[in-house]
Amino acid sequence: MALWMEDGSNPLTENEKADLDAIAALKESSALEFKEKGNEFVRLGKKHYTDAIDCYTKAINQKVLSNSENSVLYANRAHVNLLLGNNRRALNDAEEAINLCPTNIKAIYRAAKASLSLNLLDEAKSYCASGIRCDPNNVEIKKIERQIDSLILEQEQREALVTKAIAEAEKLVSAIVHREGCPPLPWDAENKYTREAVELYYETGSGICLSKERILRNFLEGTAASNAQSIALDEKDAVEDSNHTTSASKCIAMQENSSQSSLFVLNTESMRLPNHKYIRKKGK
Repeated sequence: MALWMEDGSNPLTENEKADLDAIAALKESSALEFKEKGNEFVRLGKKHYTDAIDCYTKAINQKVLSNSENSVLYANRAHVNLLLGNNRRALNDAEEAINLCPTNIKAIYRAAKASLSLNLLDEAKSYCASGIRCDPNNVEIKKIERQIDSLILEQEQREALVTKAIAEAEKLVSAIVHREGCPPLPWDAENKYTREAVELYYETGSGICLSKERILRNFLEGTAASNAQSIALDEKDAVEDSNHTTSASKCIAMQENSSQSSLFVLNTESMRLPNHKYIRKKGK
């Protein structure tokens, strides 16, 4: 009997051939029945979507239907997966359906829709192009194509804004980091204190020294680039960032003529800076 035949062996008698034909017919009938049950479960609503997927899977596993019929089964399962939000599974099923039958317009539509849901815009655009070649008047595919074009335009505009924001912030940071010289001391607007009498050094190390990348991110807050995952720095800037040193001390060093006492200096209001330590150095 054909039921006892090993896989891959050929029937030797007419009875074995008849048995194999009967088994194939039974499997085909079962596959078609599973397909119809799956369609019925879809019509019954969301509570039965998993049952529909199970039926389509059983129909596929019979492995007796033609490529075009199996393509329909995969496309149907892709449809249910889309309804359930299983977009990756839907895309896989739709792609399998297209492999079996490249002109399956429903499979192409579902592949485009799943790709769009996964934000795979290039893939979605490609599927839309294939669908329009197969069916130039397909309204649903053209609708998805318009959505994709709109999203691609938004993405390009957003990327342009990010690039512009980063470029502008880099200019500001460079102007700060590479500025030359320092302005006059704010308390000596009239330049009464000459270098021969008093020498003041600007406060340094008063807090954590920020890296260029950190300064850039501060400038980018509130812009289109505020959520940028990474900011590319020049090799030179990256090296400078790694060489930053910090100090928590606050100190201003002063050098006065020995003829001026510390009491004189500290009693002169215009020479005092609140909350700063002073270091006195005798001599010039």
